[in-house]
Amino acid sequence: MRLIVVSGLSGAGKSVALHTLEDLGFYCIDNLPVSLLPAFAAQMVDSGQPGYDNAAVGIDARNPASSLLRFPEIFDELRSKGARCELLFLEADDEILIKRFSETRRKHPLTASDRPLGEAIAEERKLLEPLTAYADFRIDTSRTNLHQLRDMLRRRVGGRTSGTLSLLFQSFGYKHGVPDDADFVFDVRCLPNPHWDPHLRPLTGHDEAVAQFLGNDPLVNEMYQDMRRFLENWIPRFMAENRSYLTIALGCTGGQHRSVYLAERLARHFRSQGRTGVIVRHRELS
Repeated sequence: MRLIVVSGLSGAGKSVALHTLEDLGFYCIDNLPVSLLPAFAAQMVDSGQPGYDNAAVGIDARNPASSLLRFPEIFDELRSKGARCELLFLEADDEILIKRFSETRRKHPLTASDRPLGEAIAEERKLLEPLTAYADFRIDTSRTNLHQLRDMLRRRVGGRTSGTLSLLFQSFGYKHGVPDDADFVFDVRCLPNPHWDPHLRPLTGHDEAVAQFLGNDPLVNEMYQDMRRFLENWIPRFMAENRSYLTIALGCTGGQHRSVYLAERLARHFRSQGRTGVIVRHRELS
């Protein structure tokens, strides 16, 4: 049985994630009490019904704090019994969450007459810390719309088979902030910048002219080879620890040229090695 626990901050996209998993054939339940998780898993296994092999449950700060503290113990117990348990955690910047609640006029579950929205979000982050530490897959949706979130989940969760590692190469621009959901971050700002060439400035790392500019530079190739060797050495170690997801972020100044080129080049290399589940996302280009 494969069980995905969907958790995270209110307004970060948990409902979208559950609906997407339901479309992928998962049996989904939202706002399940943590204490009922073992019974739910046992019921799904014992039912023997087709379609119950994949399940997803939403668990969030609507649970009592005492129950959330017990989550690691319960999650470990399920894994020890052979269940393929994964935890997907969705988050976003405070200002983005505040904006989303203001636009939709929804009520945050932890707001009260004496607790404004900003304090409710801070309290929610604190309550969910026991789950954050157990996350197999974290998504920061601050700069991700619902269509991009659905696509990422379909490709990373829906396309992953048992025993495989979903590998995401993500380019980004440092001037827009470092992704919080990255496992490895490589800074490529020291490399020659196509931005200073007027003919290359409007292009991206997808374009052949930019690829030739960067691919012919010795420093670019040296950094690429170093990153490739590093990842080839350490990815198997993560797989040996039963990791399901790994995100490698590459950042340049604007997230348009160097990081895009290197993310694509690394992804092509690992696909050429026969690895499935290799995905590329360019945060600033989207």
